[in-house]
Amino acid sequence: MKLIKTYLAFYLIIHLFSCTKDTGINDSGNFPKEVGALILSKCATSGCHNSKSYQAASNLNLETWESLFLGSGSGSAVIPFSSQFSSLCYYINTYPELGSQNQPTMPLNNTKLSKSEVLLIKNWIDAGAPDINGNIKWASYPNQKKLYLVNQGCDVVTVLDSETQLPIRYIKVGNKLNSTPHQIRVSPDGKYWYVLFINHNILQKYKCSDDSYVGDIPLNPFAAGTSNQSIDNAQDWNTFVISKDSKKAYCVSFTNNGKIAAVDLENKKLIHYLPGFSYPHGIALNDKEDTLYITSQYGNYITKLDSGFSYKQEFSIQPGVTWNNNSLLDPHDIILSPNKQEFLITCQKSNEVRVFNIANNSINTIISTGIFPQEIIFSKTRNEFFVSCTNDTIKFINSHGLITKINANNYQDVKHLACGFQPHGIATDESKNLLYVLSRNISAKGPLPHHTSQCSGKNGFVNFIDLSLFSLLPKKYELSVDPYYIFAQP
Repeated sequence: MKLIKTYLAFYLIIHLFSCTKDTGINDSGNFPKEVGALILSKCATSGCHNSKSYQAASNLNLETWESLFLGSGSGSAVIPFSSQFSSLCYYINTYPELGSQNQPTMPLNNTKLSKSEVLLIKNWIDAGAPDINGNIKWASYPNQKKLYLVNQGCDVVTVLDSETQLPIRYIKVGNKLNSTPHQIRVSPDGKYWYVLFINHNILQKYKCSDDSYVGDIPLNPFAAGTSNQSIDNAQDWNTFVISKDSKKAYCVSFTNNGKIAAVDLENKKLIHYLPGFSYPHGIALNDKEDTLYITSQYGNYITKLDSGFSYKQEFSIQPGVTWNNNSLLDPHDIILSPNKQEFLITCQKSNEVRVFNIANNSINTIISTGIFPQEIIFSKTRNEFFVSCTNDTIKFINSHGLITKINANNYQDVKHLACGFQPHGIATDESKNLLYVLSRNISAKGPLPHHTSQCSGKNGFVNFIDLSLFSLLPKKYELSVDPYYIFAQP
């Protein structure tokens, strides 16, 4: 079967790039004049990327500006303002100095595009890939539902269209080299998205309507250049949670003297700052939002902290063992259960999800997962939890990671599904009946990407799981380097 698939893929590629000119196409296809003339004469040709034959040509129709943005079987062909991440560019490019390349180049049996022709396409895309009237795709859809994900290796956020699941934007984040975005969240009101960085003392704020930058929110009370800066320059900000009214956020600094910072999202200012945590990582609010629960990454406990930062207490999640930092558990992520009475905690060292009862501050249930469980998310429509298990190579041969599904009613109906290489970030789209899974793909044994990025590292992918069948769909879309965390706009 693998040989058949390989042969078919090779046949499609050859077919894709061995086309002849269709002299019947005379209009601009709603492209700018020069761009349209080039694309229609070189790409939208007989047997290739036109409305009559595109299904046999990787499902990519280049006959019109509108059809271009429907993408292909492997994802988006053009992403406005980002020629670096637009597959059209690296398939037509034969000049190393102009960026990424892929083989075979287009058109296969005809003269390769000149440097000026490649630059024409690249510059057009970097200007937003406008149509003949200057319109930019997706620029005027303030109510469009999106998903946001961070690519740790490239300091960029990828925006996915909820309707098509295609990448539609790549947005540079951080304000210095190697900012390393770690987690991203959309406010519950759906108006703003925020991104947190490992190598920054800020939380960045952006508008969901047009993905424009709003500002930085400081997380360290000590100003740069002061005497205290060198003493307490907390970085490694990993995770955060946003209040239900979208007005506050609580951020976690993952260090041996970890910090928790509370910020005013509306006024972009720091409210509270508390050190003294041992490698804190996951963070969640109770239903009343008067108490925070924080996991200790290398311990066997969680910390209970009031939202005003005036009281804290540690509770062991290992029955019969006092809380400590020498653990066989290593709690990672934490999420409030649907009944609002429990927290579910992924324990990456013991390969479990532990259910913590809020009323008596103890563990109710222990659920076995795949190896190295990381992120956990709840499906409201299906009453199920999903856990990404990054390093599982045992349950499924030739796999390097799986998704564990847990019944939220009884915590007993547990199933596993092989999914990608180093699956980490997960998000549900209930309207599309989909689970999004980000494959970090940093393993040497992982699949090779179609192209290289300007930043260092191997590109990862977004995979899709059918929630009804709990089965992996055949499509996957290439992203940038180390896609790590994903969040869906409400």
